[in-house]
Amino acid sequence: MKSTILAMVGALAAATLVSAAPAPHPANDGARFDWVEYQGADGPATPAGQYRNPILAGFYSDPSILRVSDDYYLVTSTFSWFPGIPVFHSRDLIHWTQIGNAIDRPDQLDFGTLPMSRGVFAPAINYHNGRFYIVNTCVDCGGNFVITATNPAGPWSAPVWLKTVEGIDPSLFFDDDGRAWIVNNRAPEGTPRYSGHRAIWIEQFDPVGLRMLGNAKLVVDGGIDPATKPVWIEGPHVYKVNGKYYLMAAEGGTSVNHSEVILRADNVAGPYRPAPPSINPILTQRDLPAGRPNPISAAGHADLVQLPDGRWWAVFLATRPYAQDFYNAGRETFLLPVTWRDGWPVILDRGKPVPTLFKAPLPAVTAGTTPMTGSFIVRDDFTAPKLGREWMAMRGAPVQPAGGALTLTPGRDGLGDFGRPAFVARRQQHAEATVTTALRFSPREGEMAGLATLQNDDYFLTIALTRHDGSTFVRVARRAGKQEPRDGVTIAERPIAAGPVRLRIAAHGGRYDFAVSQGKAWTTVAAGVDATNLSTATAGGFVGTMIGPFAQGPRS
Repeated sequence: MKSTILAMVGALAAATLVSAAPAPHPANDGARFDWVEYQGADGPATPAGQYRNPILAGFYSDPSILRVSDDYYLVTSTFSWFPGIPVFHSRDLIHWTQIGNAIDRPDQLDFGTLPMSRGVFAPAINYHNGRFYIVNTCVDCGGNFVITATNPAGPWSAPVWLKTVEGIDPSLFFDDDGRAWIVNNRAPEGTPRYSGHRAIWIEQFDPVGLRMLGNAKLVVDGGIDPATKPVWIEGPHVYKVNGKYYLMAAEGGTSVNHSEVILRADNVAGPYRPAPPSINPILTQRDLPAGRPNPISAAGHADLVQLPDGRWWAVFLATRPYAQDFYNAGRETFLLPVTWRDGWPVILDRGKPVPTLFKAPLPAVTAGTTPMTGSFIVRDDFTAPKLGREWMAMRGAPVQPAGGALTLTPGRDGLGDFGRPAFVARRQQHAEATVTTALRFSPREGEMAGLATLQNDDYFLTIALTRHDGSTFVRVARRAGKQEPRDGVTIAERPIAAGPVRLRIAAHGGRYDFAVSQGKAWTTVAAGVDATNLSTATAGGFVGTMIGPFAQGPRS
């Protein structure tokens, strides 16, 4: 894809979404999308010398970071979206460019009919002796695996499965003596004592043969204070600093009680002892008032990186609720400096909110980057032979553009069918966002095509052209659970004349507006539609809202 940045901060109010109407098309040749434009608003311009959190806005969760010389690489979770595991590059920790997807071939992983919050969880990236490694878990689709590459942009190898490694969230640590270790979340010894009781284990790994060497050892049982019955110790990483081994992990679950904790040992295999309560947790937002303005919440699942000058920084996930614990954009990637206190790394002092603006760690290197945070507008005219790396599909490879347009053929799989619908989606990266497209489509009876904004198969909103009872309509629909029809419940519908149209979805926190145009003027089809069905609080899971063109036909 050739994404053209139309405007940056300050241009949003003046930006126009009107373009010349495309020529009509012959009937029944699929749904032809000539372009898609995304614009998001997130405050004024970032002051010089500062950066804005999150550094990766939208559904970019479970970040893992790596430095090789002056280059930084970062990967995040994608669950059952394909292609999976985006790989980002930066020279300044602030401006990130997606250079590839580690899972970009259907034969690497098979997501089948998995729910959207299964699949690839929490990848961790590392580098040793000219070889890049990602260790990861494919939940309900194979378990733990490792892939490798000599170039982080790819291609990445087929997965090598680590069949003896139970659990999730593996990460890789290379010690000074050349030995390698995998640390991850597994079941505790014996019967779990309570719901959410997990443990962290460490086991030696052969980085050449890509196999486990056995003798796994439990190093954290439950969490830093077992007497309090801590839940979901996960996302562990090991670092060696000044001869000491530090084990950092998330604790408390991924919602408002999320946190990051730290332990230390003299030996890589432990015993690990937690930092004192004056230090732990080293990152959390759970002790801040629930009603605070513009909250950042659920901070945790961090990874550390050391800069060439010796300073340490942390990436981590957090959320930006628009009301209570409702957020549609998903869990996002944030960045903060690390302060060492009494020999312990601290990401954020207890009781302090995660800052939105902060002093940049390095001189800015922005050439060729598409904005990933702040206010921006991007447009895809589908003139490139392949879709841009930010476009994804549900469980399988997305359709590629041809002839300067994206053509989607309505098929049996719809958005609510736990299949592979004709749906090409990008992340919603702002609470205030507008997505617009130009569509040419003459639907047959029961077919539909338009824009969808989707959290998973059971929770979505659509605006689409459809045909029933011998007439063509523009329809807005909402699905809020498996008990509702696979096409959603009709919110509003109006007849429409044949010919090309533009469709628009405008997100305003938990309310979305839907509009259509066959000329210069826009006509509202439905306004203020309840979009909290796209929030994790309603839809569950770990993913964020994806938005883009779709097409589907009747089931039979």
